Amino acid sequence: MASEAEQKLVYKKKMEETKDPLEKLRYACLHRGVNGIKSLGRTFKIFDDDGSKSLNLEEFIEGLNDYGVGKTLTKEQMTDLFIRFDKDGSGTLCFDEFLVHLQPPMNKSRLSIVEKAFMKMDKTGDGIITIDDLGAYNVKNHPKFMSGEMTKEQVLKVFLDSFDSDNKDGKITKDEFLDYYANISASIDQDAYFDLMIRNAWKL
Repeated sequence: MASEAEQKLVYKKKMEETKDPLEKLRYACLHRGVNGIKSLGRTFKIFDDDGSKSLNLEEFIEGLNDYGVGKTLTKEQMTDLFIRFDKDGSGTLCFDEFLVHLQPPMNKSRLSIVEKAFMKMDKTGDGIITIDDLGAYNVKNHPKFMSGEMTKEQVLKVFLDSFDSDNKDGKITKDEFLDYYANISASIDQDAYFDLMIRNAWKL
């Protein structure tokens, strides 16, 4: 599996190459790490004064600028994005719905292998993985485990934290699991490599 630094380089290149404002923003978020899209959501919440989970155009642009993508997207591109997702023309945008569209899509084969990995871990079938279940996660190929910088337990803790549950309750939902691998998937062009990575990681 590519290191986070290598993934960031891939995202940076894709961000510079694409002309679509949505893809440009997507890769700008992912360039910040696999939880970049979630951190944009937290930025939007700051500008959502009334807790409605919606923003007007001014708040949307302020949120994007506060997040730091002012050099990536022009004001015109931000406005175009807002209009694209303000489907009812109300002048407000539901940012949760927008973030769903910002999430990089996985094709059927990738989604299938990730779901298999989750089902293997979710032994009770309740849609939740706890840190105790992560014993089946193979850390042997993790760079910091291989170099001796981290123990197996430390790698598992970092892995769990990478799902970035807002309440840090030690539980991973299926949506969090899928979101995590959707973000990883965006930096991997070949389906075969992605499939092999998941199989090796989860011993499928």
